[in-house]
Amino acid sequence: MHPRQTIIEIFSTFVQFAGDRFSNWATESRLRRSIQSCMNRTPQETSEYFWVLYWYKFWQVAETQCLAQEHLTAYLQETCYWVSQKTVISFASTQYQLSDCFQMAIAKVEKILKNFNPNQGFSLKSYASAIFGGVIRETLRQRHEVDICTDWGLLRKITKKRLVESLQTVGLSPGEINAYVLAWNCFKTLYIPTSTGTSRQLSRPDHQIWEAIAKAHNTQSSQQVNPQILEKWLLNAAKAVRKYLYPTQASLNTHIGADDSLEWMDNLPGTEESLVNEIIAQEEAQTRTSQQTEINQILMAAIAQLEPQLQQILQLYYSQELTQDKIAKQLQMQQYTVSRRLKKAQETLLRSLANWSRDTLHISVTSDLLKSISTVMEEWLKSYYSLSPR
Repeated sequence: MHPRQTIIEIFSTFVQFAGDRFSNWATESRLRRSIQSCMNRTPQETSEYFWVLYWYKFWQVAETQCLAQEHLTAYLQETCYWVSQKTVISFASTQYQLSDCFQMAIAKVEKILKNFNPNQGFSLKSYASAIFGGVIRETLRQRHEVDICTDWGLLRKITKKRLVESLQTVGLSPGEINAYVLAWNCFKTLYIPTSTGTSRQLSRPDHQIWEAIAKAHNTQSSQQVNPQILEKWLLNAAKAVRKYLYPTQASLNTHIGADDSLEWMDNLPGTEESLVNEIIAQEEAQTRTSQQTEINQILMAAIAQLEPQLQQILQLYYSQELTQDKIAKQLQMQQYTVSRRLKKAQETLLRSLANWSRDTLHISVTSDLLKSISTVMEEWLKSYYSLSPR
């Protein structure tokens, strides 16, 4: 992959794949006209960081959120590509390719922008890099379960929270969701695998179990239904869950209205001058060129200073992804001891990052800041240990 050189390219082009490899940078003409128009108005601004803040500020305005998000999605293409390539290597047995992982991650740009705060010392690229890696790993784990489960096995494994989110995504009303959830609860209560290890490949319940599910449902609901309706509901629920875990990617080449010649800048509110001044002031007040390197060095140094047993617990928890119970058995200690020592290690690392933010960036350590730093740190730990020898 050859890197993009100009601000116009960085904010208006997208990765194209060929045979699961980078092919070329595809230009989105509307975004190109948009960024070109902006640069014509402020030709003195050639800093990449300036334009990141510029579009992030516009993303916070409802009228221009879509345009700004597309520019920032273009900006994060290279970050997403390299994270996808690095992460997919650690899942050597996965059937998903680099291009699949790229699409999984880039679809979460909106989530990244919602949680990103430029005032807390992390660049958008470094923050996005951590989130992209976590999204890919979690999605691959989820999809592995979806791929190998029958509908009935999937419904037994899914949580109520995930089921409700899936049903909301397909547009069901609260009343319909409640009906589906009740049917699902009755199904989970009455249809239990008869032998260990068969839950993923569960077959369809037999007639007797369907009758029992219908009876249990009808005693708890004023809506009396037969087994056939309940089966239809549950199959629809399984379909919704699979669709939720395999979101359709929306095209970035979406027109506004019917006029193909419409300039994006025509839709921007008249706050550009004050916004530019605000960004310039913010840019001058902060230097970020070495922050990601510093964060890596701080966390690695903090890990190295932990007691050997705390380092071992972190390794088992993040690298081998063992549960606390399994760690306890392996280390021959109580589960609550593992939990306490894991928390101690995490708090020590969090304190190191918080002190760095306070001393280097002169940011007040608030509960909101700690929450944000904790999210970044957790993603960093997953990424760091996923690439370390097991």
